[in-house]
Amino acid sequence: MRKIICTALCVMSLNLLLHAQEVAPKGFDVERKLVSTGKIDSIIYPSKTVGVSRKALIYTPPGYNPNKKYPVLYLLHGIGGDEREWVRHGNPQIIFDNLYAEGKMKPMLVVMPNGRAMKDDRAGGDVMAPDRVAAFSTFEKDLLDDLIPFIEKQFPVVRDREHRAIFGLSMGGGQALNFGLGHMDTFAWVGGFSSAPNTKMPQELLPFPKEAKNKLKLLWISCGDQDGLLNISKRTHEYLLDHEVPHIYYLEPGRHDFNVWRNDLYNISQLLFKEKK
Repeated sequence: MRKIICTALCVMSLNLLLHAQEVAPKGFDVERKLVSTGKIDSIIYPSKTVGVSRKALIYTPPGYNPNKKYPVLYLLHGIGGDEREWVRHGNPQIIFDNLYAEGKMKPMLVVMPNGRAMKDDRAGGDVMAPDRVAAFSTFEKDLLDDLIPFIEKQFPVVRDREHRAIFGLSMGGGQALNFGLGHMDTFAWVGGFSSAPNTKMPQELLPFPKEAKNKLKLLWISCGDQDGLLNISKRTHEYLLDHEVPHIYYLEPGRHDFNVWRNDLYNISQLLFKEKK
């Protein structure tokens, strides 16, 4: 049963939307013997926002060439995770490597930061403590003022909005929508997987819908059909639909877990940074 709803207006290619998959094929996240694979490294960047040096992971694609410039995907984790959550549970490097081997993914760097911007940003403990929840909002400034400038100084990347994407799961999905739609001069590719209640109300999230029509290359909203937080994604989708904002709304089988989020990552990875045909 098909559960993906696409709205396509003149500012977004219908061809692009039609390439959105449903359920990823078996083995999409299983390691294979490949001629060439990408690499994940840990980086440390100075954060003036927090007042300490902070950690992030970065994935560089197979055949990475420091003399070539790449687009960047900023991939965010959930409320209980840190910069390693995607790697621990989502196998992003395996998903990417397999897609590159099949020629389905545009070469890009993928940055996985710690979205809890505070001095003690470790995962665990009382994840709902007020200071820890507030730190996810503080990350907006850390991302824009500290992490992105560091990446663009240290790595060969294209420094414009058309070559930056921000996506995330759960709490990170709310961050991606809040920050991405709040800074469309910085990001042209925006999306949330099973976005959590930190997601702003639609009228606050996108008070001027026309701006999104004119600026965004891709706006993605997805959620598992058995997820208790489905109403967050649904209300955002309905607002976008009412205001004729082009987007992909993907209602897929599943709950609030990595079975859904791995599938989402597989899907969006094939859409990012590709020119309209």
